[in-house]
Amino acid sequence: MNNTPLHYAATEDARLPERLIFSNRPVVLVLFLLATVFLAWQAYHLKPDASFSKLIPQGHPFVQKMNAHMKDLRASGASLKVSVAVKEGDIFNDEYLTTLGQIADEIFYIPGVNKNGLKSLWSPDVRWTMVTEEGFEAGSVIPPEYDGSQASLERLRLNLTRSGTIGRMVANDFKSTIIEVPVYDRDPTTGEYLNYLEFSRAMEKLVRQSYENDNISIHIIGFPKIIGDLLEGIGAIFLFAVVTLVITAVLLWIYTRCIRATLTPLATSIMAVIWQLGLLNLMGYGLNAYSILVPFLILAVGVSHGVQVINGIALNMQAAGERLLAARLAFRALYIAGMTALISDGVGFLTLLVIDIEVIQELGIAASVGVAAIIFTNLVLLPVFMSYIGISPKGVNHMKIDPDHRHRLWSLVSKCATGKVAAVSILVAAIGYAIGIIGGQNLAIGDLDAGAPELRPDSRYNLDNAFITDNYAVSTDIMVVMVETPVQACTRYDVASLIDKFDWYMENVPGVQSVISHTDVMRLTSMALNEGNPRWSVLSRNQRALDGSAARVPRALMNLDCSLATVAIYLDDHKAETLSTVVDAVKRFEQDYGNDQVNFGLAAGNAGIEAATNEEIAVAQTQILALVYTVVGALVFLSFRSIVAVVCILVPLGLTSALCQALMAHLGIGIKVATLPVVALGVGVGVDYGIYIYNRLTYYLKQGLPMQEAYYQTLSTTGRAVAFTGIALGVGVITWIMSPIKFQADMGILLTFMFLWNMVGALWLLPGLAYFLVRPDKGKTSDHPAETGGRSAAADATESQPA
Repeated sequence: MNNTPLHYAATEDARLPERLIFSNRPVVLVLFLLATVFLAWQAYHLKPDASFSKLIPQGHPFVQKMNAHMKDLRASGASLKVSVAVKEGDIFNDEYLTTLGQIADEIFYIPGVNKNGLKSLWSPDVRWTMVTEEGFEAGSVIPPEYDGSQASLERLRLNLTRSGTIGRMVANDFKSTIIEVPVYDRDPTTGEYLNYLEFSRAMEKLVRQSYENDNISIHIIGFPKIIGDLLEGIGAIFLFAVVTLVITAVLLWIYTRCIRATLTPLATSIMAVIWQLGLLNLMGYGLNAYSILVPFLILAVGVSHGVQVINGIALNMQAAGERLLAARLAFRALYIAGMTALISDGVGFLTLLVIDIEVIQELGIAASVGVAAIIFTNLVLLPVFMSYIGISPKGVNHMKIDPDHRHRLWSLVSKCATGKVAAVSILVAAIGYAIGIIGGQNLAIGDLDAGAPELRPDSRYNLDNAFITDNYAVSTDIMVVMVETPVQACTRYDVASLIDKFDWYMENVPGVQSVISHTDVMRLTSMALNEGNPRWSVLSRNQRALDGSAARVPRALMNLDCSLATVAIYLDDHKAETLSTVVDAVKRFEQDYGNDQVNFGLAAGNAGIEAATNEEIAVAQTQILALVYTVVGALVFLSFRSIVAVVCILVPLGLTSALCQALMAHLGIGIKVATLPVVALGVGVGVDYGIYIYNRLTYYLKQGLPMQEAYYQTLSTTGRAVAFTGIALGVGVITWIMSPIKFQADMGILLTFMFLWNMVGALWLLPGLAYFLVRPDKGKTSDHPAETGGRSAAADATESQPA
């Protein structure tokens, strides 16, 4: 077989990449084996990587303002609230208080806890204050002489009523208290980022599991716990990944009827994932809670290209009959189109770098590295390896194309390339665009649910959040406005009165529960110094009296040199609408009343950071759409040298993006850190289908075939592989809907939609557009079936090159 004229012709016509690869097959296999072993070792050392700072837009004015005053702010947002609740009775018993103290001590020694800021009822700085005839009296809520007796407990009850902690640290029903746990995002001594997974596990083991019993329940909320729970769900993510892999393998076997053709593309795709993880570790990156799904996306892209290679080899074995020749011809036919598709994928993913949120940038890098790995494993290694093992005769026979038998399904679908159907298809696509655009207008930026939307509503975290929200008067969603003044001016009457006016203004904004600032403390102090008479709950115009009132303001509300006052705004929730309403109100007040002496700066606190993130995403969403389509369009144009190719390939992708946004709005999935990359990822996955279909269609058109016949031949070769890939990946990913992590379930819905609809767009809309736009050069006609006695599509498949 090696001495056939076809073999020599194929060898002589080979381009440099093909000659280098297939003339050195043993060397190629050895190099791939060594690289895989090395990168697998690197991947083994890959660690979870989660950082609070990576989730926020560092270049946003809100965050820059927060960072500028970080030394004067008590919390950066990376903190926990641990509620210790009693089921029977109340907190006024020695057993409960002893347990509370033990839990606080246990938390104190957990690595990552900011020990200086840890606060519970046992903390000496949790104090009560009262006014007597002799002046102020104050002391710790739990007095030093506490001995657990009934008298001590009654004293504690009295102290709590004087402390102002009820509703904040103590539940309204006196059945639970909160331990405030500030957390270091980065170790101040070593500079290493906190391992949120280990931290979350320590909180579960040392606190919840150790102290929760029939009468004590523990409730833990805060950013570190959200990230910890997401990382804890990696096991579920891997479980569903295995399910997806098994489903894909079964469907691939049904498609090929060859165990070699089933396992080899799966193995090379898994190898691409191993390369990706190893390279990320070499580059100093890790996997965070949001990029953990990227390896499975890379697996899907790898399978997509692997199926095309297997399909090409099977067709060429039918025509040439020799596995080495079949592998070479399949490589020759696919490597340019495949490279174009994969480079488009990679560059499209890299557009995520324009978003000033580090976790999204790392996601884009991870996806691009994975795509680069696929270029080697699936476009180079796979055909080389298949040149040794080939496809079984049963598999070749199952995938062969019978030129004398018209496939019913492909004959029906080929009508999409006729005038009447093409016109209707374009009309339907226009209606689809309208539905997508109109439906997408309701797409919200940010979270649409209370608690942690990345987790299920019935998850332990969201149940804990609901418990704390229901039992405490103060919200866990806090926006901190930083009021900048000249040094020693924040207690001046004109400044303090303006801040007091701002308090009143914000308290009347929808979505705001309450507002606390240093002027509230000053008014209460003024009242206390005047025998507790409510008439004196004012800001005195006497500066000396005002300065005396300011002496009792805690440092959390005013810095030492009185150049910064903070206003804590407690919100009903952190939904996108609530955050935008409050931010707009602050900006209006600053515009109307701000001056050279007083600047109301946004924003710190967890709600302030989320508001900044939402604003960044609102801008980035449009930028990403424009940039990814521009870049992918440019690459398609460079590959095919045709504006028509750009239109035919990108218009179906655009329809998918528009409908996906409408679907997200319908399902109540907002655009946020976790979902924004879906836009780029969806385009990256879908462009492969269009490039393969268009490449094959134009090839047959240049052979002189009419449009419908050319599209039928395209469907018989490349089209069926595209259809299989879309269906197989969609069926595999849809299982994610059952994941306990809502983030993965949402991604399962969106990825299933994109896999299937990108496939439908490539098979249905692309030929309709091509019917009206493509004008093949009929001077290049050759090998029309009518002139060659029905030459097979498999033989044609050995010669295809991109336009």
